[in-house]
Amino acid sequence: MLEPTAPRRKAPLDTRHQVETPEGIDLPLRPAGLMVRAVAFAIDLGIRGLILGVLFIALAFLGKLGMGLGSLLLFAISWWYMVLFEVLRQGRSPGKQWMGLRVVHDDGTPIGWSASLLRNLLRFVDLLPFGYFLGALSCLQHPTFKRLGDIAAGTLVVYSERPLSRPQLPDAEPRRCPVPLTLSEQRAVLGFAERQAELSPARVNELAALLAQPLHISAPKAVAEINGIAHGLLGPTP
Repeated sequence: MLEPTAPRRKAPLDTRHQVETPEGIDLPLRPAGLMVRAVAFAIDLGIRGLILGVLFIALAFLGKLGMGLGSLLLFAISWWYMVLFEVLRQGRSPGKQWMGLRVVHDDGTPIGWSASLLRNLLRFVDLLPFGYFLGALSCLQHPTFKRLGDIAAGTLVVYSERPLSRPQLPDAEPRRCPVPLTLSEQRAVLGFAERQAELSPARVNELAALLAQPLHISAPKAVAEINGIAHGLLGPTP
């Protein structure tokens, strides 16, 4: 008799990574892939090279003292550049910020000193045997595109979510609606005002005529009246 086989696990439809906060809220994160991370790293590498080049030119006038200081600066910038930016700027080095990325812990919390130090110290492992071979291989194989340093430190490179902004409402004098509105009716009024720029004038007038009767406003001035009600619902703007 054949034993029933376990159902095959379906591949994820996207690359979103869900984590649950201590408050029980699902937090979606979007891990960054190999190419965008490589571009961010190249930007940071170029910035470090530019900084070191300028400093070495200035220190060349100090002779042997300049050579000693240059060695210290080379060590400090090579190893602390990424750590300081990641910890002090919410996981964003200049290259990551340029590409819209940031580093976080696996649970979505901001990266700390120990995790940042570990993931950056282990870059020498990711570099083996040459040209970030092990790091690139790990990114391509891992479901959330982690290099070896990220796996050891429990960190994740994700896209920074841009804050949502409400669409601008058409100019109108705020006014109070003649009748009490339910929550769904308030949403309908705000949706009408927010989407006007995307609609043709004929469609705007058609929708305004539909809203005019339940709102107890005159049809000829429905568009301006509804826009005024929408401003009144949002209240005064700062």
